[in-house]
Amino acid sequence: MMEELHSLDPRRQELLEARFTGVGVSKGPLNSESSNQSLCSVGSLSDKEVETPEKKQNDQRNRKRKAEPYETSQGKGTPRGHKISDYFEFAGGSGPGTSPGRSVPPVARSSPQHSLSNPLPRRVEQPLYGLDGSAAKEVSEEQSALPTLMSVMLAKPRLDTEQLAQRGAGLCFTFVSAQQNSPSSTGSGNTEHSCSSQKQISIQHRQTQSDLTIEKISALENSKNSDLEKKEGRIDDLLRANCDLRRQIDEQQKMLEKYKERLNRCVTMSKKLLIEKSKQEKMACRDKSMQDRLRLGHFTTVRHGASFTEQWTDGYAFQNLIKQQERINSQREEIERQRKMLAKRKPPAMGQAPPATNEQKQRKSKTNGAENETPTCTLSNLRALRRALSNPVFSRLTLAEYHEQEEIFKLRLGHLKKEEAEIQAELERLERVRNLHIRELKRIHNEDNSQFKDHPTLNDRYLLLHLLGRGGFSEVYKAFDLTEQRYVAVKIHQLNKNWRDEKKENYHKHACREYRIHKELDHPRIVKLYDYFSLDTDSFCTVLEYCEGNDLDFYLKQHKLMSEKEARSIIMQIVNALKYLNEIKPPIIHYDLKPGNILLVNGTACGEIKITDFGLSKIMDDDSYNSVDGMELTSQGAGTYWYLPPECFVVGKEPPKISNKVDVWSVGVIFYQCLYGRKPFGHNQSQQDILQENTILKATEVQFPPKPVVTPEAKAFIRRCLAYRKEDRIDVQQLACDPYLLPHIRKSVSTSSPAGAAIASTSGVSNNSSSN
Repeated sequence: MMEELHSLDPRRQELLEARFTGVGVSKGPLNSESSNQSLCSVGSLSDKEVETPEKKQNDQRNRKRKAEPYETSQGKGTPRGHKISDYFEFAGGSGPGTSPGRSVPPVARSSPQHSLSNPLPRRVEQPLYGLDGSAAKEVSEEQSALPTLMSVMLAKPRLDTEQLAQRGAGLCFTFVSAQQNSPSSTGSGNTEHSCSSQKQISIQHRQTQSDLTIEKISALENSKNSDLEKKEGRIDDLLRANCDLRRQIDEQQKMLEKYKERLNRCVTMSKKLLIEKSKQEKMACRDKSMQDRLRLGHFTTVRHGASFTEQWTDGYAFQNLIKQQERINSQREEIERQRKMLAKRKPPAMGQAPPATNEQKQRKSKTNGAENETPTCTLSNLRALRRALSNPVFSRLTLAEYHEQEEIFKLRLGHLKKEEAEIQAELERLERVRNLHIRELKRIHNEDNSQFKDHPTLNDRYLLLHLLGRGGFSEVYKAFDLTEQRYVAVKIHQLNKNWRDEKKENYHKHACREYRIHKELDHPRIVKLYDYFSLDTDSFCTVLEYCEGNDLDFYLKQHKLMSEKEARSIIMQIVNALKYLNEIKPPIIHYDLKPGNILLVNGTACGEIKITDFGLSKIMDDDSYNSVDGMELTSQGAGTYWYLPPECFVVGKEPPKISNKVDVWSVGVIFYQCLYGRKPFGHNQSQQDILQENTILKATEVQFPPKPVVTPEAKAFIRRCLAYRKEDRIDVQQLACDPYLLPHIRKSVSTSSPAGAAIASTSGVSNNSSSN
């Protein structure tokens, strides 16, 4: 096909090259009839086949035989100066007599898809004409490039030589030149191919020249095609990957919906099972309470005038124990009476006359009086006197008989004493059980009157199971977190609807403050706060960590006291939590440390503890806290008076100053109560009595009872905590470093030093007391 273009005469090849590169000369209007130049134009590139008139063949023309497509031209064309054709490299040289335009660049052999793939926005503003003189479409400047036009020319590869020559002539620009006298070997045949249009036209053009060679253009075209293929391949891969990802997303979405549905079913079933279990536990508690009502006792309503009060009535278990105690007391009295009578019949010692007792003196006086009486004495009186004289009580016992009777009386008294101790232990145990029973009765009563008794789900997450306890303005429920799948304690704060808005706002402010303080704390000895949300305008909830056991206050009410080792373990954990509260920024004063705010995780004194209730805590920020004087007590009168230091009760023109030494005083009181089973100050007093009698202000020195036995080291530790003047009292940092709370330091101290000997001696006393 490339050789077919060589059949064109050199002049037409020159015109064709000029058309490809845009080279031409602007001339004035010429008469088309007198010109030997052919006026022709090319149509738009979108037209694959341009309608052009058939080229007339001149049979008389002497020209060489056209080369067939399969023949190879030899030689190279001679370059003609700096013509545009010099910038094209040919695939093969032309032999003598052949036209230098026989060879077609390799780019022309590329497919029209690759040559015309890019958009061509710019257009050349010059008219184009076909071989028949008719106006053709405008063509863009890029489309006039050689590779593109050659590709268009070769779009149909099976054209014969004549058609290819005609198509090549038809694609030329109209080129008007001045009258030229230069001969052309084929000039005589040029007039035969002139167009039918005889109009005079004027064409303006500009000459462009490129430094690119055919090899570079071919390489760029190949590179472009390769990049396009890679991009198209990459696009196909990405499309396939996108389809796969969309398919996977759809599958995962379906799986997600399936799992969500399954999770909802699991949550629904969990709620159903938890509610059913809770109902069964409630029924079991109520059945047990009804049985314990007969055994332990119950409350009865008693009328006093116009008012009704509840009075406790003991059950048959207490009544039986009381009867047993009465029987033991009567037996003891009888034994004591018999022992006294036995003492009267005790034989005299050897060589001694038996002493006259009062009864013998009385009998002697009676007999003497009877002798002196008149004979008016009746027979009945004589008989009574004889029976009295014949009573064996008045007869003397031998020494062996006396010791035998004495031993029997001692054994009987010992047995009664042991039985009485067992009854007393059983009575104390029943009292502890009765306390639990009374607590459970109150809990059931409060639960039945609560509006949350029917297992509601709060905040679409927390399923309430049963009531744990009730305070002044709050209820604590055991709940289940359906999201985290764990048990929690939900504290529901309910405000009195009759309160003023100011009081409600103040209470809500304190609760929010407690939440803000508590939510930032993270320590194993402090109860965690999980969540906070509002129910309505008069109630809100806090979600806390759930602990199975009871608080220390309930344990002390049940067991009265505990061993020193157990008490020290609890104090060590409390001090560890206080140390954490004073190391964070800003530090925090708990201010309400008491046994009721110390939870026993396992319900025993030998396990872990957790501190709760930060409602009265104080933040020692830089604005309100002074390291020397402390901070002002803005809530004087709040708190539990038995566990507050004397400086909290000072009344003056300015509020008292407090520091973390308030918690140190509370630690000392709690430790004392754990060891001795009673409070050191104001034990049997109410808070009102403590306030009126200034009990804490008068507590200048702590007194220790003789029993139970406590080590001197523990007593010294309590004295350091309960120092009356806050300047003499240790702070939390010093408390954490106290030797009494550091067993490893106590063991490592050498006994050679006086301090070490003192510590060793106190530890020895502790071991002896514990062994006893």
